[in-house]
Amino acid sequence: MTSLTDAAPSDLARAQRKARRAHALNRVASGLTAIGLGWLAPLLRLAAGENPRVQAVELWRQMGIPLTAILLFLAAWAWAAPQVHTSLGAIPGPAQVWEQATNLYADHKAERAKEAAFYDRQAKRNAETLAKDPAAEVRIRPYAGKPTYLDQIFTSLKTVFTGFLIGGLIAVPLGVACGLSRTVNAAMNPLIQLFKPVSPLAWLPLVTMVVSATVSSDNPTFDKSFLTSAITVTLCSLWPTLINTAVGVSSIDKDLMNVGKVLQLSGLTMVRRLVLPSSLPFIFTGLRLSLGVGWMVLIAAEMLAQNPGLGKFVWDEFQNGSSNSLAKIMVAVFTIGLIGFLLDRVMLAFQTAVTHTGNR
Repeated sequence: MTSLTDAAPSDLARAQRKARRAHALNRVASGLTAIGLGWLAPLLRLAAGENPRVQAVELWRQMGIPLTAILLFLAAWAWAAPQVHTSLGAIPGPAQVWEQATNLYADHKAERAKEAAFYDRQAKRNAETLAKDPAAEVRIRPYAGKPTYLDQIFTSLKTVFTGFLIGGLIAVPLGVACGLSRTVNAAMNPLIQLFKPVSPLAWLPLVTMVVSATVSSDNPTFDKSFLTSAITVTLCSLWPTLINTAVGVSSIDKDLMNVGKVLQLSGLTMVRRLVLPSSLPFIFTGLRLSLGVGWMVLIAAEMLAQNPGLGKFVWDEFQNGSSNSLAKIMVAVFTIGLIGFLLDRVMLAFQTAVTHTGNR
């Protein structure tokens, strides 16, 4: 009898530890899934001693099947590429594209080494000048080398985030106003339906003319090409956020809004305490869609505006017409796709961190 009574608390403590461990693993798995690393969750559960057969099946589903699909795609690409001939030669296969990707990175390192040497020479020359004449005026001239592939990636990211942030700052308040007021919604709906389908190629000439007419040519704070691309991204990407925000706000439980009225909350306090927290999932869905749209729009905008970035890189390689141009263009294609995926993962992780669901 004594052994049975002693075993009961021990079993209860063991069950509690198992439940806490399962809860912690579920939280970690949710975070890993949000950032695109859900395949690590079965490995963690396997290390924690959970059913090996179940975790092996889950690992195959999350990691094995995607890897198999990628390998099949690479094999089909390697087989089909030599069969297609263009004016520049056969379509490059995976090996040629990887070779050009490594060449582009090597070019970036070589250009950074030239830049460092350029500034070192200036520093040495200025030091010698000051040693001879401490009152001499010395200058640091900027390096005028061409932007590398990685430089153009960062330029594109800067441009798309600028346009995305401007669009978000416009779309969220307008969406809240549309969701709270039927009058505002009735006024905005025709404009939204009118401008939402407009292509970036239609906006770009108009934006270019407006920027050229309003931005001074003498030492502007931002380059005209950068402003043109960023504003075009804004005009094309704000609509998903605006629409989703309006839908989210309009679907808030009316009882919750009535509680705010009973408590005599001011309009700003009600928006801050009730409206925005309740509609965050819809807002973030719109922001994710807007960022994806903005990233797609950016490439076309950079091509036509000739703003340094991935779009201009693709256009320059197309115009260049060298034997390596097709492989470099395909490097840019995969880069654009990978960055688009990572941007979506970042937004999803941020959404998971700041919003609440039924599981958290």
